[in-house]
Amino acid sequence: MGGLLEFLQQPNVAAGAAALVLVGFVIAFLSFVRSGKARRARDEALTRERSVRHQFDAILSSARDGVLITAQTGEIVVLTDMAAQMIGVDREAALGKPLGRLPFKGVDEHMRPVLAHEAFAPGRDDARPRVIGVPGRRGEDDLRWVQVSCRTVADAVDGEPATITTIMDTTGLIEAAEALSREETQFRRAMENAPVGMALVDLEWRLMEVNRAFAELMGSTVSALKGTPFSALSHPHDLQAEREQLQRLYDGLQSRFSLEKRYVRSDGNVVWAVVDVALVRYAGGAPDHYVVQVRDSTDDRLNSELMAHRAMHDPLTGLANRTLMQDVLQRVLEQPDATQRVGVIAVDLDGFKGLNDRFGHATGDNALVHVAGVLRSATAGRGTVARIGGDEFVIVVQDTDASKALYEIAASIHAGLKRPLQVKRHQLTLHASLGVAIADEETIEGGAPGLLSAADAAMYRAKALGKSRTEVYEPSMRATSENQSALASELTEAIERGDLVLHYQPVMELATRTVVGYEALVRWQHPTRGLLLPGAFLGLLEDRKLATHLGIELVEQAAVFLTQCPSTSTWVSLNVSADQLGDSEFATSVLAAIGAHHLSPQRFVVELTEASLVAPNTRIRHELTELRNAGVPILLDDFGTGVSPLSYLRDLPVSGVKLDMSFVAGIPEDPAGARVSRALGALARELGLATIAEGIETESQAEFLARSGWRYGQGWLFGVAQPAAAVLGLGMEFTASLIEPRPQEHDNPFDLPPLRTPRT
Repeated sequence: MGGLLEFLQQPNVAAGAAALVLVGFVIAFLSFVRSGKARRARDEALTRERSVRHQFDAILSSARDGVLITAQTGEIVVLTDMAAQMIGVDREAALGKPLGRLPFKGVDEHMRPVLAHEAFAPGRDDARPRVIGVPGRRGEDDLRWVQVSCRTVADAVDGEPATITTIMDTTGLIEAAEALSREETQFRRAMENAPVGMALVDLEWRLMEVNRAFAELMGSTVSALKGTPFSALSHPHDLQAEREQLQRLYDGLQSRFSLEKRYVRSDGNVVWAVVDVALVRYAGGAPDHYVVQVRDSTDDRLNSELMAHRAMHDPLTGLANRTLMQDVLQRVLEQPDATQRVGVIAVDLDGFKGLNDRFGHATGDNALVHVAGVLRSATAGRGTVARIGGDEFVIVVQDTDASKALYEIAASIHAGLKRPLQVKRHQLTLHASLGVAIADEETIEGGAPGLLSAADAAMYRAKALGKSRTEVYEPSMRATSENQSALASELTEAIERGDLVLHYQPVMELATRTVVGYEALVRWQHPTRGLLLPGAFLGLLEDRKLATHLGIELVEQAAVFLTQCPSTSTWVSLNVSADQLGDSEFATSVLAAIGAHHLSPQRFVVELTEASLVAPNTRIRHELTELRNAGVPILLDDFGTGVSPLSYLRDLPVSGVKLDMSFVAGIPEDPAGARVSRALGALARELGLATIAEGIETESQAEFLARSGWRYGQGWLFGVAQPAAAVLGLGMEFTASLIEPRPQEHDNPFDLPPLRTPRT
C-alpha cells in the first residue's frame, strides 16, 4: 500500500493517477447511473407485473369459470374463488398445498368416488373434458355437476411446466338438457297416447311423426304415414282452403289456425275432422316445423247435419217440411224464367182421419210413409216433395215444361195410390184429391203464399167434385175456396141449431114395387144458401167429436120418423161411417133411441160405409157386434167394390148387402156388369143376406136386377130423397114388413139368430 502511494506521488505518476481517478470517478458515476436505471426498470417491470397480476386476478375473479393451476410438483399455485366455490374447498387453505391433500369429495358420471388428483390432473385424453359431481348447496344429496378441462403448459410458472385446469359449472345446462329431455319424452308419450290425432309436419307439409290416433283416423299405420305428403290425405275439394291458411300462417299473419275439413281414408271412406295447426319457429323467427292436431268430427258433423235436416224435414216421412218447402218455392219463383216453368201440386188424402182413428196412429203413420214413397216416385226428381201437416202434402215442381210435368206427376200419384196398403189381413186402398197450380203472372205476384193458395183452391174443388181426382186452378176457384172456409166455420153452429136434417129415399121390393123401407140421407138446410147436399159439407167435418154428435142427432131424427110412420113394419137405414164408431157412443145412442121410442130393433138398420177401413178385433167390430146382438141389422154398403167382399162378410156381423151403383149403371147393356151383378146377387143369397141394389134409374135395370135375384132396389126410378113431412104426407100404403119376423118362416132377410160373440 505504501509502495503504491510512493508511486503515485511521482509527478508524472501523479498526473496519470489523477486522470485515472477522474476516469474511475466517471466510470463509477456512469455505473451508478446505469444501476439506477436498472433499478428503475426493475421497479417499473415489477409495477407492470403487479398490474398485470392484478388484472389477471381481476379477470380470474370475474370469470364465470373457475381456474386451478398446479405446479409440476403438484402444489396448487392458483385457485380462483369461483373454482374454490365450485369444488367446495377453502381457497386460502388450499393454496400452496399439494393437489392430493385437497379436501375434495366428488363423483364421476357413474356416481363413483373421484379423488382430487384424478379429477384435476391431466389424463390420457386431455382434450376430453370430464364431468364430475360435487356436493351442492344443500349437501351431498344435492350434486353440482362441473366440467373439468386440464391442459399442461410448458412454462406456465417461472418457466416451469404447470397444469391449468378449467372448471365450468354445467349444472344448469345438464338440468336444462334433462328438462328438455323430460319435456320431449312427455311430449312424445302424450302424443303417442293422445286420444286425438297428432302429427309433426315439416315445412314441405310432409308428415315427420304421427301417433296411433292419427293413423287410425286415416285408416293406416304410423310407419306407413311417415314421409307421406299431408295434402295427399286431404279431400280434393278442401285443398285450396288449407293452402290459403298455411300461407297466412307461414307469412306470420296468424299464429295458428283451425279448419274443419275432409280427409280420404285409405279404404276410400271420407271423414270430417277439425285440424289445428301451429308453426314452430327458431329463436330468430325462421320457421322450423308444424305441429298439427286432428280431431275426428264426423259424428259431430253428422249430428249437426241431422239437426239441420230435422229442422227442415218431416221426421216421419223424411220429406221437406213447410218451412223448407216455402223457401224452395220462393227461391224458384224469384228466378227470371219462373213463368210456365214452376208449378205446385197440393195433395190431401181422402178419408185419412177415419183410417187413423180406427186403426190407430201406427197404421196412420205407415200410411203416410207409404204415400210419401208414392209421391217421391211420381215426382222422380223433378221437384221438392213436402209434408206440411197431417195428411197434407205439397209438391213444388220445376221443369222446362211445367204443365206437362205436373200432369205426369199427378197421374203417377193416382196410379201409385192404387197399390193397396197391407194392414194385417186387410188391404187398404188410399185415395187423394189433388190441386194443381202453375206459375203465371197472377199467381207469381202473390209469391209463394199466392201459388200455394191457388193449389189449395184447386184441391178443395177436387174434393167437392167427388174426391180422388185432380183439378187445375182457375181464378173462379179462389172464391169457391173462400166459400168452403166460411162454410166450415158455420157447420158447428148449424149442427147445434139442428139445421142438418134427414131426407128419406124409398127402398122398393122389386117384384111388387111396394115401399118397404127408407134410406135416411142428411141435408143442410142453410139459411142463405138453401139446401146443401152432403158433398158440400161433410168433407168439412174434421172434428171427430162433432161428427159423433151429429150422428147422435140424426139417430134421434130417424127414431122420431119411425114412430110417425103409419106402418109399424117400415124400417130406416142410417148411413154410418167407420169414424163414427169405436167409442160405443153411436151404439149407445141407437139402443137408447130404440128403447125411448119403443121401436123394434129390426126397424133401425145401420148402413155401414167405408167398410174397407174396419179391421178385425177392434173396438169398431165389437160395437157392430153389440148392435147386431141387440137385434139391429148391419147393412154393408157399396157391395162389390174395393178388395174382396168375402173378407167383410166373414169378419163383420152383416145382415144384408147393397149393390154399388157402379154395377147398376151399365146393365143390362154391359155384359161384364150384368155378369158381376148376377154373381154378387147369387153370392149374397147363398149366404142368406138381404139384397138391395141402389142407383136404379130405368125399368130395364129394375127388371134385370129382379131376374138376377136382387129382391129390393132404390134409385131415381122410385123417387128421390124427401123431407120427413113430405114422405109422411104421401099417404102411401105400406106392405108387410121386411123386418118383422113371421112365425115358422124366415123369408125376412134381416131376421137372423143373434150372434154369440161375447160383448166387450
